[in-house]
Amino acid sequence: MPNPACRVAVLRSLFRLRLLAVLTLSLVVSAGCSKFQRVLKSDSVDEKYKAAVAYYDEGKYEKSTIILEELLPLLRGRPEAEKAAYLFAQGEFKQQYYELASFQFRSFVETYPRSAFAEEASFLYVKAQYLSSPKFDLDQSTTTTALEAIRDFQVRYPDSPYRKQAQDFSEELTAKLEQKAFEGAKLYYNLRYYQSGVTALTTFLKEHPGSRYSEEATFLRLSAQYDLGVHSVPEKQRERYLEAVAFYQGLIDAYPQSKYLKTAESFYDNAQRQLQKLNKDQPEAKK
Repeated sequence: MPNPACRVAVLRSLFRLRLLAVLTLSLVVSAGCSKFQRVLKSDSVDEKYKAAVAYYDEGKYEKSTIILEELLPLLRGRPEAEKAAYLFAQGEFKQQYYELASFQFRSFVETYPRSAFAEEASFLYVKAQYLSSPKFDLDQSTTTTALEAIRDFQVRYPDSPYRKQAQDFSEELTAKLEQKAFEGAKLYYNLRYYQSGVTALTTFLKEHPGSRYSEEATFLRLSAQYDLGVHSVPEKQRERYLEAVAFYQGLIDAYPQSKYLKTAESFYDNAQRQLQKLNKDQPEAKK
């Protein structure tokens, strides 16, 4: 996996190339860009810093961040460095470059842990991670990282005014991971890989107790186990039908009013009939 700092550098380079191309094109039709070009060419750190802050205050975040990126190494050791780093991260965030912003907010907190901006920067790091989380059917490594960041934030700032919002993020991201896990387990069932489906659905129920998908997962596990018994060789049917009966008992114990009850009862009744038949055909199984 690429180093996060290298990945951020590559992403930033791509964004900067695009922005500079847009700004160069707009220079042809807008005299306002001449000031920006002049600032970029200036050797004055103070002039560039003032311009970057002014562009930020005007909501021209793309221009502000281009200048600030060049300025940050030149401001080390100066009092303006802290605010410049904070505005740079904010500028990335406001342009919706969330992966870049999360990297910058984390760097800011690590560099300035006692800053007056540290708590907000920590929260915005969490928020940027949350906003970077993809749809449930894609890789969820960013979602996992976001959840870890939320837990760290809640421990570090237990009384933060952002705590409720962070908790809302956590619940939404957890639900996304649950959906991915459930759909992955359900896929085995849909593909008729019954044994794998039973295993995956059992794992899901253990790892996500109380999930909104628990009732359906419990029923699908019963259904997969019953189908596994139907399609098994005779030597394995008794054991697998007995397991289906046990799964049925688990379903009605946990969800006595389940919407799947009628179908589940048909599985149970059929499994019991097959067990009776097997007991007649194999008397030694009663011992």
